[in-house]
Amino acid sequence: MSDASVGSGDRLGVTFLFSIIVHAVVALGIVFEFEKAAPRLPALDVILVQSANSEKPDRADFIAQASNSGGGEAERAHRPTQPLSSPLPKPTPGIAPVPLEDGAPRPSTATPTRLLTQRSSSYGVPDERQAPQADPRPDVAPAETEQRRLEMARLAQEIQRESEQYAKRPKRKYISANTEEYEFAAYMRAWVARIERIGNLNYPDEARRRQLHGQLVLTVAIQRDGSVKSIDVIQSSGHKVLDHAAIRITHLAAPFPPLPDTREKVDELYISRTWQFLPGDILRNR
Repeated sequence: MSDASVGSGDRLGVTFLFSIIVHAVVALGIVFEFEKAAPRLPALDVILVQSANSEKPDRADFIAQASNSGGGEAERAHRPTQPLSSPLPKPTPGIAPVPLEDGAPRPSTATPTRLLTQRSSSYGVPDERQAPQADPRPDVAPAETEQRRLEMARLAQEIQRESEQYAKRPKRKYISANTEEYEFAAYMRAWVARIERIGNLNYPDEARRRQLHGQLVLTVAIQRDGSVKSIDVIQSSGHKVLDHAAIRITHLAAPFPPLPDTREKVDELYISRTWQFLPGDILRNR
C-alpha cells in the first residue's frame, strides 16, 4: 500500500509541475525557437606556384596566381606542396645549420693587481717643457728646388701663351640655307635680298649676250663690321663669266650690315649659298 501511494503521489507532482509550465508559457508568451547557425563566408583556395609558362591548360585542377601547364607521374591531381621562396631568410633544404661562435671573448676572472712601491726611483716622466724636440726634416736640396721653380714658370708661361692665342683667334660661325637660329636667319634673309637686288641690277652683259645659264656655290666671309673678308667658289658653274660675275656682285653689295650681337660674340660669319643665273637674265640666291 505504501508503494502504490508513493507512486501515485509522484505522478501527481509531475502532472502538477507540467501544468504550471504550460500555464506559464501561455501567460508569459514564452516561445522556444531553434537558433540557426551563422552563415559561412565563401573561401577561395589559391595556390602559389614557383614557375609559370605561356601554355594555358584546357582544364585546370587548382587555382593559382599564374597559368602553368605541368605534368607528373600520379594518376590523380595532387595539390602542389613544394616550399616557395620568400624575401625572408630561411634555411636551405638539406643543409644542417652550422653553429656560430660568439666573437666576443669569454669573461674571465679579474686578477688582483700587485703594486710595488719604493722610496726613490731613477725613472721620471718628462713634461712638455722638458720633452725633447724632434729633429727638423731635412730641407730639399737647393738645386732640386730651383728646378721645380723653373718647371712651374715654364708651365705658367705656356698656359698664358695658349690663352692669349685663343683670345686673339676670331670666333667663326658657318651658316647656310638650313640655319634655324633666328638672329642669323634674319641676317641671312636680308643679305640674300640685298644680293638679289644688286645682282639683277648689275646682271653680267656677256652672260646676257651669250645666253649663259648655270649655278654655282659661293661662300662669303663677313667680318663683324660687315666688310667682306674672303669669297671662295666652292662649286663652279662651268663658266668663268658666271663665277666672276657672282664675285663682282658680292663686292658691289658690300659692305653689309654689322653682325648681330649674340651670346656667341661671332667675329666672322661664313655664308654658303647657291647662285642661280636663270633664263630671262634673272639671278636667284638659294
